[in-house]
Amino acid sequence: MKKTIFLGALMLSAAAGYAQESRQDVSISGFETINPTVHGNSVTLTPTHTTGVLASYRFLLTPKSALEVNYSFAQYTNYYQYSGNLTYNPIHTRQQEFSAAYVFGLNFKNFNPFVEAGPGVMFFSPIRDNGTDRLDAKRATGVGGLFGAGLAYEISPSFDIRAEYRGFFVKAPSFIDDFKTGRYEVLSMPTIGVAFHF
Repeated sequence: MKKTIFLGALMLSAAAGYAQESRQDVSISGFETINPTVHGNSVTLTPTHTTGVLASYRFLLTPKSALEVNYSFAQYTNYYQYSGNLTYNPIHTRQQEFSAAYVFGLNFKNFNPFVEAGPGVMFFSPIRDNGTDRLDAKRATGVGGLFGAGLAYEISPSFDIRAEYRGFFVKAPSFIDDFKTGRYEVLSMPTIGVAFHF
């Protein structure tokens, strides 16, 4: 009986220690896309705002540093207007992000502020439906950089809630040659979600 109790206590202790030393987490978040109006080459690009979904995996290197990979998805409409033209050309757009980042964080009891930065690729794909009036539109790919800062609040050893500002610096998409602004933009994505540690 004593051996059984001892083994049970040992297993519980090991499980607790494992939970405290978890070095990986996955998170799912929602975000708002706040993309700027871009002017260049006599073309004005005006995107609409929408919500999107972000999935992330984070591996802890030390108690204060981690590596992270991300995938995000959103759909909205980009409106292009030529200088002196009163009409807009809409392109219904699917935006997909693939990025990696170095994350530096601090621990203050249950509060964990962090900053991150790293490279990424953003795909802007035209959706051929009644929201797009140019059938010759082609996918635009932009290589850029992710940066952000946020706060995680630990609600249990396995879960936390994360709120973050994420920015992505990339060249504004041009689906056809006539839509080239030649400008760079910062895509702003305020984000909130839940992470699971394992």
